[in-house]
Amino acid sequence: MTIDRRRAVRALAGYFAASPLAHGQLDLPDLGGRIPGLDGLVNVFEFEPVCKARVLKSAYDYVAGGVDNEWSLRHNREAFDKIIFRPRMLVDTSKLDLSTTLFGTKIDFPILIAPTAGHGQLTQDGELATARAAAAMQTIMVLSTNSSQPYEKVAVATQAPKWFQLYAGPDMPGTWERVERAKSSGFKAIALTVDGPYQPHRERMLRNRIQTSVPPGVNTPQYGRTARRQREGEEPAEVSRAQYYGLTTTLIHQLDWNFYDELRKRAGMPVLIKGIVTAEDTALAVKHGADGIVVSNHGGRYLEYAPATIEVLAECVDAAGKMPVLVDSGFRRGTDILKALAIGAKAVLVGRPTLWGLGAYGEAGAKRVLELLRTELAQAMGLCGKPNLAAIDRKLLRM
Repeated sequence: MTIDRRRAVRALAGYFAASPLAHGQLDLPDLGGRIPGLDGLVNVFEFEPVCKARVLKSAYDYVAGGVDNEWSLRHNREAFDKIIFRPRMLVDTSKLDLSTTLFGTKIDFPILIAPTAGHGQLTQDGELATARAAAAMQTIMVLSTNSSQPYEKVAVATQAPKWFQLYAGPDMPGTWERVERAKSSGFKAIALTVDGPYQPHRERMLRNRIQTSVPPGVNTPQYGRTARRQREGEEPAEVSRAQYYGLTTTLIHQLDWNFYDELRKRAGMPVLIKGIVTAEDTALAVKHGADGIVVSNHGGRYLEYAPATIEVLAECVDAAGKMPVLVDSGFRRGTDILKALAIGAKAVLVGRPTLWGLGAYGEAGAKRVLELLRTELAQAMGLCGKPNLAAIDRKLLRM
């Protein structure tokens, strides 16, 4: 019997969906060996096996993988099951309002696209497609330092506001150059990632013989040569295993609160600290005048046995006072997002789901993922008797 390409792809998707190798994502669905149309998917989990079937293995492993045996990756999901709702009845929820304002920018719902690298491995337009999806949904995209498209090109891809995620290093001049590029390109805020001073042991990537923290083909100024030299056409320097495991000393190993203070002076825009998971560091962020924090364990990609962010969100919110607290890592359902909002998060960032959508159906897939999450959040708010974000508080939850 001959097998055409369509049948082969369907069979491959069915195999991947049922494979025990996909243990990192607990909710990976079995699509029965078929590739459905975009309108046939009913939740964000269903995008993952389609993405897995349609992109290179190295690209999928980069998106899906965590650190070591991926306990942190799984625990991010498991922790949501420890929290249940206390819904209120006979509340008028005929007019749901999901909108919120972040640093002067009003968005339609409190879900942002988290910074992730290498969108170009998933769809031809890469981050340009992601930016268009965010703009269509009237929310904010946070662009990664390790974008596969130039920062300036992404900045002008749409008129919608965008934030920039900053990795420091390997040297100070290159770091400040990226800040200036973000500033001159019109990004509205910077999210400084602080939870990766050493490279993690990501076994999926190592098996694919990728010895950097970003996928192949991404121009990353974090190692070797500066961003300016890369823009002038030089190839990025090869990263040695010593650099990968953090066995060579660079700026990133020396960062402290003095660096954040200097960054705030130079940025000329709000600067959030991304990667905080304790009340102690939240209090220090307040002390240093941080504009906000993102409670994050990097999606389970750096420290194994890091706490799930939903577990530590309350202590960070309590320590933050009036400083805005955002959160990411493991969010897959509207109910997950509602739980974070009830604890006190201002908004939630989602990473892998957007990438699944991008790899499965391109820009339309990324947009559909955001639509599904927005719809689920609205439904959960209505069923819990919460007509707007201001009505949501911890009384909604039983831990």
